[in-house]
Amino acid sequence: MKLRSLNSIFAALALAVCGLLLAPLPAAAQGLTLNVVNGIPSAIPITVVPFGFESQAQPPSTDIAAIIRDDLVRCGKFRTLAGADIVEHPTHGAQIDFATWKLLKQDYLVIGRERDVGDGQVRVEYELWNVTTGKKMYAGAYKAVPQELRGVAHQIADVIYQAITGQPGAFYTRIAYVTTVGSGKNTQWSVVVADSDGHNPQVVVRSRQPLLSLNWSPNGNELAYVSFESGNSAIYIQNLATGQRRLISARRGINTAPSFSPNGKDLAMTLSFAGSPEIYIMDLASGQLTQLTHNLSINMEPRWMPDGQSIVFISDRSGQPQLYLKPVSGGATQRLTFQGEYNADPSINYDGNQIAMMQGNGNVYRIAIMDRKLDNQLRFVSPGPFDGSPSFAPNGSMLLYSTTEQSGVSVLYEVADNGSVRQRLALVNGSVQSPSWGPYRIPPQPLQLLPGANTPSAAPATAH
Repeated sequence: MKLRSLNSIFAALALAVCGLLLAPLPAAAQGLTLNVVNGIPSAIPITVVPFGFESQAQPPSTDIAAIIRDDLVRCGKFRTLAGADIVEHPTHGAQIDFATWKLLKQDYLVIGRERDVGDGQVRVEYELWNVTTGKKMYAGAYKAVPQELRGVAHQIADVIYQAITGQPGAFYTRIAYVTTVGSGKNTQWSVVVADSDGHNPQVVVRSRQPLLSLNWSPNGNELAYVSFESGNSAIYIQNLATGQRRLISARRGINTAPSFSPNGKDLAMTLSFAGSPEIYIMDLASGQLTQLTHNLSINMEPRWMPDGQSIVFISDRSGQPQLYLKPVSGGATQRLTFQGEYNADPSINYDGNQIAMMQGNGNVYRIAIMDRKLDNQLRFVSPGPFDGSPSFAPNGSMLLYSTTEQSGVSVLYEVADNGSVRQRLALVNGSVQSPSWGPYRIPPQPLQLLPGANTPSAAPATAH
């Protein structure tokens, strides 16, 4: 059904989340199954050779090279050789025959090896080579226990991404999303946190009432979300390490759309206890509320700009839902979107130059990205017809969004920021929605490109 105003969003909020046709889920959290929907032939060719194991001990079950390959493909900037097409398997630089890889038209080569170093740990060494020049670009090593090797693989993929593109990778990050169990009065909602590729899912909140509107704290230690467990919407903040949660707002009326400020000290939200839904900012230390918008229209879905000086939000003050920008200190409100009948669900990339949104035209809802450096030009990165809730990766190279398929089941998609590669993330049984991409787990460090074969000291592989 076409939503023509924000009033209908609020009226349908609880009904929509309760009325989805959902298949049952098992009690334990499921990992998301990731399938490539399409790729791009012009992406950078790179081969990740299977890593060798140089110990007598039983090798770990984690295929580090395969995880690195999957990471590089899903960002949309690389294409890799399939395993059957990898005709040589060097594990050290001296074993590389560059003529072979030039014949296969590869630009880059990743090789590596693993060995048991005692105390239950594995040392992982890797090298990135430029096939054209025949020179090593980067070499590194990690020590980790076997259960940490997926994280090691994501960190290696991040280094490779940055070495080639000049920008930090975002593979060693986490995502959060909502799943459901059962149906009708027996429905159980769960907030799940997982690796960026959907592996290692952990349930952090369960409820018999709807959960939605997830938002990460800047340090990745907390999640803000909306729960209907009391019969009305309420905003909570959940500490992921301790499991403790804090009630932020359960005021009369609407309590929704929490959004952490870039410094983590404030939380923007939509509240309607005083009448029309307005944007408020709460100082989390004192609990003091400041009203940002003062308009008889409906104002919702606040999202902070990266500098923390202004907020993007949705309002129907022009007759239809559109994006607006308002300084936190007060001042004039600027309308940002003029194309499309319906624009909502904003997500802002790391530098504020790209804003993703759900745009509706007729009965088709797609994900569009507005480029503020190009006179707010829009580009679509999803096909529709029922796509929403976009969320940028912390480096802006990819985003998550949810869609409802013809079967009525909701799934997630990961898409490159140019729309070149889409990958479907779905549960084997059930639905998943309300995605939110978390911040960096390890602060990005300046990348040191090696002039030769020097290997930097091992970095910790534990999660941050």
